[in-house]
Amino acid sequence: MSTFMANKGNIVRNWYVLDAAGKPMGKTAALAADLLRGKRKPEYTPHADCGDFVIVINAEKAVLTGKKLDQKYYRTHSGWVGGLKEVKYRTLMQTKPELAMKLAIRGMMPRNVITKDSLTRLHIYRGGEHEHAAQKPQVWDAE
Repeated sequence: MSTFMANKGNIVRNWYVLDAAGKPMGKTAALAADLLRGKRKPEYTPHADCGDFVIVINAEKAVLTGKKLDQKYYRTHSGWVGGLKEVKYRTLMQTKPELAMKLAIRGMMPRNVITKDSLTRLHIYRGGEHEHAAQKPQVWDAE
């Protein structure tokens, strides 16, 4: 019997909904990263993009543990002198919780081309409503 190798022709992509309300952002992000990469599938192949579609709802209700709301910063730099911009996570979670969740998920994925393609299958929503009912997503309740 030969080893199964996933490719574009034999990958089945499912849709999953993760509810982040009241859960730590890191745990939700780690689960979403695993689902996007396909690591929870028995036919997982590291060099192939065999992940699923992930919908994260209630991103604004995700919890940052410890003192991260006041001590953690989101930093960007324009490349110019004096171009550093810093935003505390307390402000970021109030204004753009979708960005905070996306950054957490992206940080838990490898730095390669497969990650870039996988992040196109990630959909994050601030509230409890999403617009993907036609795809019949399954609610992930394993953890």
